[in-house]
Amino acid sequence: MQMTNDSKITDAEREVMRVIWANEPVTSRYISEVLSEKMDWKPATSKTLIGRLVEKKLVSTKAIGNKYLYSARITEEDSIRHVTENLLSQICNKKVGATIASLLSQATLSKKDVQILEELLQIKKAEAVEEVPCNCIPGQCECKTD
Repeated sequence: MQMTNDSKITDAEREVMRVIWANEPVTSRYISEVLSEKMDWKPATSKTLIGRLVEKKLVSTKAIGNKYLYSARITEEDSIRHVTENLLSQICNKKVGATIASLLSQATLSKKDVQILEELLQIKKAEAVEEVPCNCIPGQCECKTD
């Protein structure tokens, strides 16, 4: 399933999705138990958020007896990709490198993660342009374009 702006996941909904991704198929009771412990939410809060995710068609339901099992209709990887693409589309192209550097400086990485990044940077280095053009409209950023 392709995510759209209509299916944007709020921070609270992402907490629910994380439980679903890690345990699917999963009951609302289990989701509520996990999030009660982590977020101090009442079961009604979790159920409301589950309902929103079902409405957005990001979560499917399957009735088993008197309970429902919930499964994600989008992978966690696709969701993360959507969030990343959305973030990068909202900033000036000239600030993308600094933004990625800021994210890296804040992240805890394994040696394998660093190796993957080093390999990707070597590829990016070979493809790099001298200067990244600004993609903003006049008045949207402080770039001085000629």
